[in-house]
Amino acid sequence: MEFFRIRQDIPFMSWGRFTTSISLLTFLLAVFFLISRGLNFSVDFTGGTVLEVNTAGAADVGKMRSALEGLGFPEANVQNFGTSHDVLIRLPLKQGLTSAGLSDRVMAALRGQDPSAQMRRVEFVGPQVGDELVKDGSAALLFVSLGIVVYLSLRFKWRPAVATIVANLHDVVIILGFFAFFQWEFSLSVLAAVLAILGYSVNESVVVFDRVRENFRKMRGASVSKVIDNAITRTMSRTIITHGCTQLMVTSMLFFGGEALHYFALALTIGIIFGIYSSVLVASPIAMWLGMSRADFVRSDKKPATQHEGV
Repeated sequence: MEFFRIRQDIPFMSWGRFTTSISLLTFLLAVFFLISRGLNFSVDFTGGTVLEVNTAGAADVGKMRSALEGLGFPEANVQNFGTSHDVLIRLPLKQGLTSAGLSDRVMAALRGQDPSAQMRRVEFVGPQVGDELVKDGSAALLFVSLGIVVYLSLRFKWRPAVATIVANLHDVVIILGFFAFFQWEFSLSVLAAVLAILGYSVNESVVVFDRVRENFRKMRGASVSKVIDNAITRTMSRTIITHGCTQLMVTSMLFFGGEALHYFALALTIGIIFGIYSSVLVASPIAMWLGMSRADFVRSDKKPATQHEGV
C-alpha cells in the first residue's frame, strides 16, 4: 500500500553533513542538560509514599495539590487513577515522618476539603528499592542496546549495524535531554517508553537498509549515495503511513489519557519524531561515511578458481 509515489529521488545524502551536524548539536545539548540538571526522578526511583484515595464525587485534583502544598509537599504528584473518583498521590521521602504518620496527615488535610475522601491503600517505597530500580533500568537499556547490535550484525554487516545503533542511542539521549531540560518527571512509565522507542526506531532503519540491499542488486552501476536516496524515497510513503497512525494513537493518549499517561505519551512523541529523523537522515549518512558498499549487503557470486592437476 502506498499513500503516494515520488517519481524523482530526493537527494537526502547531499544534506548529510547538515542533518548530522544538527543531530550532533542536539545530542551535545542533551548530554549537557543531563549532566548539569539531571533527571527529575519520580518516587518510583527516589523512594517515598504512594497513596490511593477515593472520593464520593469527582475528585478536585487542583484542590488536593493545594492542600498538599500547605503541608509542605509542593513537589507532590497528584493524578486521577482509573476513574474521576480515584486519585493516586506520590509523595517524596520526608525526614522525621513515618509512612503511617505521613498518610494520616495527608488524609486529614484532604478530608478538610472533601469529607468523603477515603484512603484505599498506602505503600512505602524505600530508597534502597529506588536505587535498585535505577540500576535495573540502566541494565535494561544496556541489554536492549546490545541485543539490537547483535541482531543488526547478523542481519547486515558491521557498517549498517554501527550506524543504526548510533542513531538509536542518539534518540534515547535526546529524549532524556528533553526530560532533563524541562525537569519533567521521569518515572517507570517513561522508562518503558524509552525502551519501546529503542525497538520502534530500529525497525525504521531496518526497513531502509533492506531497501538498500534490494537496490544494490538492481542498481548495479549506481553510486552508494544514489542507492540510499532511492531507498529512502521509495519508503517515504510507508514511513508516513506507519508513523502517522502510531502518532495518532500516542496523541490521543497525550491529550486524553490523563496525567498518568501524559509523560509516557510525551516521551513516545519525542522518540517517534526523532526516530524518523535519525533513521533517515543520521543512520544512512553515517553508514555511507563508514565506507558502506555493495559488499555489505550482497554476497559475491564469483567462485574462486580451482586448480587442476597437470595444468
